[in-house]
Amino acid sequence: MTISSATDFAKVASALSRLRVCRRQRTGCTLTRRGLFLQCLASSAGLLAALLAEIVVFSLLQPRFLSTATFTAVLNQIPALTVVAVGMTIVLISGGIDLSVGSLLALTGSFVGILMVDHHWEMATSVMVAVLVSTACGMINGAVIVSLKLPSFIVTLGTLQIVRGVCYLITNSRTKYIGAAIEPIAAKIDWLGTSPAFLFALAAVAAGQFVLSRTIFGRYCVAIGNNEAAVRMSGIDPRWTRMAAFSICGFLAGVAGVIETSRLGSSDPNGGGRMELDAIAAAVIGGTSLAGGRGAVISTFFGVLIIAVLKTGLIQIGAGDGTKLVITGLVTVLAVAADSFRTRISAYGTTT
Repeated sequence: MTISSATDFAKVASALSRLRVCRRQRTGCTLTRRGLFLQCLASSAGLLAALLAEIVVFSLLQPRFLSTATFTAVLNQIPALTVVAVGMTIVLISGGIDLSVGSLLALTGSFVGILMVDHHWEMATSVMVAVLVSTACGMINGAVIVSLKLPSFIVTLGTLQIVRGVCYLITNSRTKYIGAAIEPIAAKIDWLGTSPAFLFALAAVAAGQFVLSRTIFGRYCVAIGNNEAAVRMSGIDPRWTRMAAFSICGFLAGVAGVIETSRLGSSDPNGGGRMELDAIAAAVIGGTSLAGGRGAVISTFFGVLIIAVLKTGLIQIGAGDGTKLVITGLVTVLAVAADSFRTRISAYGTTT
């Protein structure tokens, strides 16, 4: 490799500097990990304060809101969104976006319904095949994006429509009623007070947070989201990491499809509508940057809780569907504005 200009030299020097930072993180730099921990703790504390303020407001507006029944209902309604939001966070941090997760959720449910109702397959086999199909779709998304160098927004927007069309074709646009055979996954366990689906959602949050903060793959996702060119110049091929991120997102969308099918007791080809928007909103509210390179799964989980409590509270105070959409949209816009403000402050800090 020859360095033909001062600009090339500066690029190489920047790449080597970033590589040294990655190596220090890999060997366990105490200050870096402590700083990341404190930053995550501060962000989570702010989100927790916002969640508590939300609960207080709705409790004052509707006294029945502050009850065990309300919180149990909230916790049993969020597993599918939580699982999708974990995958969305990983994709966003790596510098991409996946708009097809809602359609993949519906596709998974459609496959489960067809296999169990029309072909009389066992639940376990049907679920595994359906989730495998969703994972393959996520992998195809990643492969098309990295091989053709297309924007992930455009590719997954196309996939959203293609997969939704497939759902209508394979089900003849009809709901498949499965019944009790699939319901135990999302059914509440009396002695535990919650469902297996919620426990799996918590496990997905814990696993996602561990992967992003404690593994080489997670650090590559952050590095690619920050500066993919520098990662490439450091000798790291970002294509496989980005493909893996979209594959994980497809897998988790499939799992969410199984959870939602279990909750409804049926598979709906129209299911998962606006799921991608809610997942993006939860991630952004939790502090994940739409530009990539920053975010935490645990913070996204707080974002999911904030959205779920907001929707439940609005229902209990008698807000209409239009009002709910307007308020949820405003909250999302404010979160994006806050993310843009944080980015500008961070950029200003690095230049002074």
